[in-house]
Amino acid sequence: MKDLKDIVSTRSLSAYEAGMQEPNPLTLARLAAKLDFPVAFFYGPDLQEAPEHGASFRALSTLTKGTAHQTRAAAAQALLFSDWIDERFNLPPAEVPRLRGIDPDTAVEVVREEWGLGERPIKNMVHLLEARGIRVFSLAQECSAIDAYSFWRDDKRPYMFLNTQKSAEHSRMDAAHELGHLVLHWRHAEPRGRLFEQEAEQFGSAFLMPAKSLVAEAPRGTNLEKLLKYKKRWKVSLAALIYRMHTVGVLSDWQYRSLFIEISHRGYRTSEPEEMEREASQILPRVFSALRDEGLSKTDIASELAFPTRDIDDLIWGLVLTAIAGEDRVATPEPGLSGERPNLRLFVPDDPA
Repeated sequence: MKDLKDIVSTRSLSAYEAGMQEPNPLTLARLAAKLDFPVAFFYGPDLQEAPEHGASFRALSTLTKGTAHQTRAAAAQALLFSDWIDERFNLPPAEVPRLRGIDPDTAVEVVREEWGLGERPIKNMVHLLEARGIRVFSLAQECSAIDAYSFWRDDKRPYMFLNTQKSAEHSRMDAAHELGHLVLHWRHAEPRGRLFEQEAEQFGSAFLMPAKSLVAEAPRGTNLEKLLKYKKRWKVSLAALIYRMHTVGVLSDWQYRSLFIEISHRGYRTSEPEEMEREASQILPRVFSALRDEGLSKTDIASELAFPTRDIDDLIWGLVLTAIAGEDRVATPEPGLSGERPNLRLFVPDDPA
């Protein structure tokens, strides 16, 4: 947080935060200007905070308390924004299996069966998650140390936050990893540990690359050029593909080590070769398009929420690939917002129907 000592004492600030004292209008105006928030924000209702426990943070080893707090604060804004959208649109209900006491590979089979995915590659993870009722937002750019973040809200609605500054393949694996947390660890209230991360990692890898089809379709030999073509089918990083092929027995220990030495030598561990197109949201462009048709701009939305416009930008950055402002249309809008809330019809990737 920005230094506020030139405006108010630490004691007074603590009293404001505890609700024991209110700042006078002049002090509040100075605080709002310093923090770059509308004054109306401080008169609004208390934000529902994202859970401190029972939520998953990737990059646990580098996570500081400050970054975790900052991320949860941004998530609280996302919850309010999500509620604002829910008041105006009918979005898909949560259809995420919540499993307990089974191994990640079996959980993957259950989820794929319930979602009608079979053994095929997932065309678009973000579209799939949204169509199954998971609200997907972007992590603020200053939280780049975190790969992803997810939680169940009030045991009813799952939320996921992705780091859209990573490669498209990396972000896609993060989404599958977080889905593993939502499916496997939804009842745990304690902070997530390394065991939970390993289970989610196993789930995410198996979800994106089912063993049966991976083994059946794997190219013969260990030619790196063949693997570069093969990774495009599964839309995963080259490193993730090699790791999964070794896990399911397609690659020997020697082949696995040799390939990792080669991709490290070529710089493919830090820079993904032939990176895929980034996956974007279905819901957010449709929402903004429909609202724009009703005369509501992104600035108007921010004003209603008493947020800085930049905070909405942070929540959608990398998930809405076409500019929201201006005349460009980002999606075909639903009917007007007067009367009943319109339904946003979403395409479900790989739905056999």
